[in-house]
Amino acid sequence: MSVELAGAVAVITGAGSGIGQATARTLAARGARVVVTDVREDRAAQVAEEIGEAAMAVRCDVTSLDDLERVRDLTLQRFGRVDVVMNNVGVVVSGPVEEIPIEAWERIIDVNLLGVVRSNAVFLPGLIAQGSGHIVNTSSTSGLLPYASEMIPYTATKYGVVGLSETLWVYLQPRGVGVSCFCPAGVKTRIHQQFTMFGDGPPPEGPDFPFVPVEQCGELVADAIEGGTFLVLTVPEVADHVRRLGEDVDAYLQYTLEKYG
Repeated sequence: MSVELAGAVAVITGAGSGIGQATARTLAARGARVVVTDVREDRAAQVAEEIGEAAMAVRCDVTSLDDLERVRDLTLQRFGRVDVVMNNVGVVVSGPVEEIPIEAWERIIDVNLLGVVRSNAVFLPGLIAQGSGHIVNTSSTSGLLPYASEMIPYTATKYGVVGLSETLWVYLQPRGVGVSCFCPAGVKTRIHQQFTMFGDGPPPEGPDFPFVPVEQCGELVADAIEGGTFLVLTVPEVADHVRRLGEDVDAYLQYTLEKYG
């Protein structure tokens, strides 16, 4: 399923910076009206102001169902419909897994995974009722490949987003709603500001995939919405690794251990 962005209404969580901000700008440039949401209202307002009349800023904490319902209601009041929802919020927990407290696990699951679940609960009924629309869930290359052993909570949530997105695609296709799963590798963003680190171990390592500018991410997401593409990667090298993993899981795990363990 694809959505023509010209004239569409898109809601983006975590759009005050990074990938969300770049996507908001790109969708607006292609003719969409954009609802810029972020837990930091000042960032959301700045992005919406840069875009102009086609944008509206709303503060939203994705751990709050009330916040997401408020975003939906304000969007419908201002623009009359919702066509695209991008679930883009993510935080990172890093460190030896045995040193990461349960509270940190609960927090990252609440944001990275349940944030998407809450958004679906709020926005999917409307999209299904109108028989059209598109969901974009931001995962990560860490949700496809098992290299991030110093970021196991993050990896677990991002694998969860991939699995949720795949089965959601199957469920929503007959109902006229498309799904894309965006799995970026290296991107120049402020995500380091969302890191919570435990222990004294080395920083996480992984495949040396090329970094891409954040603006390219916005274009890739926009292309996926208009083209009805499910899996969106920032670099083709990731697909090669995914194929290797699928061909022989044990061999790929051994390769990962030897190279990054």
